[in-house]
Amino acid sequence: MFFLVLGTDKPGMADVRLEVRPIHRAYLRNPGAHPVKVHFGGPTLTTQGEQANGTLLVVEADDMAAVSEFVADDPYSQAGVFRSVEIRPWSWTVGAPEQQEVKQEVKQGVKQGVKQGVTT
Repeated sequence: MFFLVLGTDKPGMADVRLEVRPIHRAYLRNPGAHPVKVHFGGPTLTTQGEQANGTLLVVEADDMAAVSEFVADDPYSQAGVFRSVEIRPWSWTVGAPEQQEVKQEVKQGVKQGVKQGVTT
């Protein structure tokens, strides 16, 4: 199941965010014992796009409890960067990995058919 994680920074946390960022990014790539896979993410920005003011992640896990535990152990959470964190179940429709895999399989099947002289 997929989940959207939206963390909103507390005011005045830009320096802390920058200091903790390398550890946070490493954690997203290797969450240890947490059964969560981060598919993509990045900082949300101020209206002018000049400064990060939060975090958006799309993760995959069995349930919301696993995501909550993962977020609680995130270095940004541990450092007190977030004012709030919202976790929502999410239905990945446009560009979902399964869709990409099916498209790739169809392309490969068509290529194989062309190589073998198969026509429909």
